[in-house]
Amino acid sequence: MLRRKRSVSFGGFGWIDKSTVSALRARKQELLSIPNVPDTGGPPSPPRTAPPTIKSAQFFDTMDKMEDDYIPYPKIEEVLERGGPYPQVILPEFGGYWIEDPETPPPPAPPPHSLNIRGDEEHEEEEDAPAGDYGYRLDEINEAARAYRKHFLGREHLNFSCSASSVGNLLLSVRHEEDQQQEFLHVLIRCRVKSVYHRLSLTELPDVPSVPELAKLLCDEAAGLRFSPVLYPKASQLIVNYDEHEVNNTFKFGVIYQRFGQVSEEELFRNNDETSAFTEFLQLLGDTVELQDFKGFRGGLDVSHGQTGSQSVYTIHRQQEIMFHVSTKLPFTEGDTQQLQRKRHIGNDIVALVFQEEATPFVPDMIASNFLHAFILVQVEEPCSDNTCYKVSVTAREDVPPFGPPLPNPAVFKKGPEFREFVLTKLINAELACYKSDRFARLEERTRAALLDSLHYELQRRSQSMLGLTSGVEEEGRAENGHAHGGLLESIKRAMRGRSVSMETMSRGGAGLPTSRSGGGLAHISTEVSRGQRSLSAR
Repeated sequence: MLRRKRSVSFGGFGWIDKSTVSALRARKQELLSIPNVPDTGGPPSPPRTAPPTIKSAQFFDTMDKMEDDYIPYPKIEEVLERGGPYPQVILPEFGGYWIEDPETPPPPAPPPHSLNIRGDEEHEEEEDAPAGDYGYRLDEINEAARAYRKHFLGREHLNFSCSASSVGNLLLSVRHEEDQQQEFLHVLIRCRVKSVYHRLSLTELPDVPSVPELAKLLCDEAAGLRFSPVLYPKASQLIVNYDEHEVNNTFKFGVIYQRFGQVSEEELFRNNDETSAFTEFLQLLGDTVELQDFKGFRGGLDVSHGQTGSQSVYTIHRQQEIMFHVSTKLPFTEGDTQQLQRKRHIGNDIVALVFQEEATPFVPDMIASNFLHAFILVQVEEPCSDNTCYKVSVTAREDVPPFGPPLPNPAVFKKGPEFREFVLTKLINAELACYKSDRFARLEERTRAALLDSLHYELQRRSQSMLGLTSGVEEEGRAENGHAHGGLLESIKRAMRGRSVSMETMSRGGAGLPTSRSGGGLAHISTEVSRGQRSLSAR
């Protein structure tokens, strides 16, 4: 693996070119030539900071030192000039990506969002694992997202809401359970940042904790707040729709064919012919389906007018629908050097497979895209034979956490069901890990906060309607938690703000979030909010 000897991080691509450095050096000399003579026309004032020329000189000295210490990665042209054997992937000249090392032990699994889960439940989940998975496990993006359906829905439980001053709106669910002569409380709290599920044993407690105490247990910032009960009989359906807005059962991945010597985006998207080795690999991934009137998950492809080609590759892996955007099957436009029809789909995917029929290095920034965050490279050896093997490498942006299953050492697989299981599991886990990157995490937090605000408003309004009250109950609770009274008009403004953000989020596919993320339950929440606003306007 190619590495830098020394480096100072400028960020993923925030480097300084030679012309800029020369200009800054000239400015440094100009500043150093300015005499630091005090003005004698007035009384001297005590110095509060270092003179500007001294601070500027220190800055430029630091910049020169960083420039001298930084050794960029070699360009792909330099790697090719050195001759083979070539690595499957090399890092961009100024970094911004990492490459998985098969010799490095895998990182420990992150702690689950759900705490204190029973051992027998974990055993049941292991028994439910499909046979023939070869030990490759799918990561769970957020176990708490499924907790409400699993532990609360259809069972007697209570829901409470709160307008918190520091952490936004809160929604808490609690259910009592007796199991083998022991008492437990299932507690699930939702805030704008995350949801947390906890199973609390009551054996050593003198009494059942209050709702504020339970909230403080799961969220440190939720202290001394007032909660109101949710009295709407159909609240469970609204709540489960919100919880499962981030549950995803559909994925779309790009598949790029890289021939020997191809080192640019234009060359990759210009490939039209599928060799027997590439066709064999596609057959291993899934089934070739006709797009016309296709009824499964289409991944943004046209199934009515044939504008995105006539065929694609589709499969179902552990109840997850996967549609592949195969570069050679997407429409080819003569005279279009960028092949925008192909890049429009693959460039909007988050993870892509790169199939290499011969050894040519791939650079992750070779394809300009704001969405592509991870690449899995597959290089075939002895194709279309009984000894066919596939060499695998993995690279991702530096803010994407590691994801499993880990590469074996050596990272070479024989053609067969185990290799297919590894690749599909790795692809799904890669996309789930990419959601935790800085870009997608910020978008998800904004979307989550807007939807929670809309849900909280709707539950409050419905609960007040059940009691025959107006918005006074909600305003009283907000005032006690540090909010000023705003009256009915302020309630309508908050609802409009929440609805506008929520509707904009859905219309744009999750505020810029990947379109493969499931959002089937969100429309119902927004519809309920819209109805609530109309009823308020009529009052």
